[in-house]
Amino acid sequence: MSKTILTIDDSPSVRQMVALTLSTAGYQVLEACDGADGYAKATGNRVNAVITDLNMPVMNGLDFIRKYRAHPSSAGVPIIFLTTESDDGLKAEARAAGATGWLVKPFKQDQMLAIMRKVVGA
Repeated sequence: MSKTILTIDDSPSVRQMVALTLSTAGYQVLEACDGADGYAKATGNRVNAVITDLNMPVMNGLDFIRKYRAHPSSAGVPIIFLTTESDDGLKAEARAAGATGWLVKPFKQDQMLAIMRKVVGA
C-alpha cells in the first residue's frame, strides 16, 4: 500500500511540482491550497506525511501546524516545511509548533524524495 502525502501550498505550480515528484516515486498525493484547506484534508483523510508552505492566505503554515498538532489524527505524522524562508528563528518556531523538518524552495527532487523516504519509508 502506498503512502499518502498531503502537500499544502498557495502556488498551483509548486503543488504541481511536488505532486509530480512524489507521485512519480509511487506516493499518493493530496493537494490543498492553504492551511485551512490543508487542515480539512489532513483531518478528513489518512495521511502519512504533510509538506506545507509557510506564507499562505487564510491560514499560514505555522498556524496549520499548531491547529493540526492539536488534533488526535496528527500523532506520528511528520510535517515538512517547504518554504523560501531560511531564518533560524522561524525554523525554531516551526520545530516548537511540531514541524519535523525544513526544505527550502526551490527544492531538489532527489532531496525531497530522500526526506520522504526517511520520514515515511518507501
